[in-house]
Amino acid sequence: MKKYILFDLDGTLTDSAEGIIHSVVYALEYYGIYEKDIQKLRRFIGPPLQESFIEYYGFDAQKAGEAVWKYREYFADRGMFENSVYPGIQELLEELKARSCHLFVATSKPTVYTNQILEHFGLMGYFDDVQGSNLDGSRTKKEEVIRCVLDGNGISDMGSAVMVGDRKHDVLGGRACGLDTVGVLYGFGSRGELETAGAGQIVPDVEGLGRLLLSSVC
Repeated sequence: MKKYILFDLDGTLTDSAEGIIHSVVYALEYYGIYEKDIQKLRRFIGPPLQESFIEYYGFDAQKAGEAVWKYREYFADRGMFENSVYPGIQELLEELKARSCHLFVATSKPTVYTNQILEHFGLMGYFDDVQGSNLDGSRTKKEEVIRCVLDGNGISDMGSAVMVGDRKHDVLGGRACGLDTVGVLYGFGSRGELETAGAGQIVPDVEGLGRLLLSSVC
């Protein structure tokens, strides 16, 4: 039975596409890059930002680091709230807490922004702990964030914990820490991406996630 449930944020708890895409557009335009196919920027949702600027636009490490700060100019001012909670998520969190589950957020987004988003949408009270990356660029790997949650909360029985997320980074990070993993298809990843990463189970929607988690918790 699962006692500890770790959730990703973007694409798992909230639909953050609008704010993230607008923030990426702002950063790219600073460098004179005007992306015509905005849907291509959905690839930035989930993975560490610096890696995405390097992979998709050929930035070197220094330029990518600068681009992250330009991204944050827009995101901190407006982008983080161009966002919405997926329907059914709050009700699921309430039911899990009613069953005495311990809930956590493990995200590649900086912790300072994650806290503000959760507070804004009234979700903070459901979570025992919230961990993300640091603004100085450290702890951006999902495995590092998950280990921070586990170590910081004294969770040593990996069989009693599960990582829930929508991208391969969530699955790979969870598996690297010895956790069972659940991939969700209502976010920004694909079934193929999650299967290739080795997701233990994959659910199509929030309703399916609820059925799965509620059938396996104490």
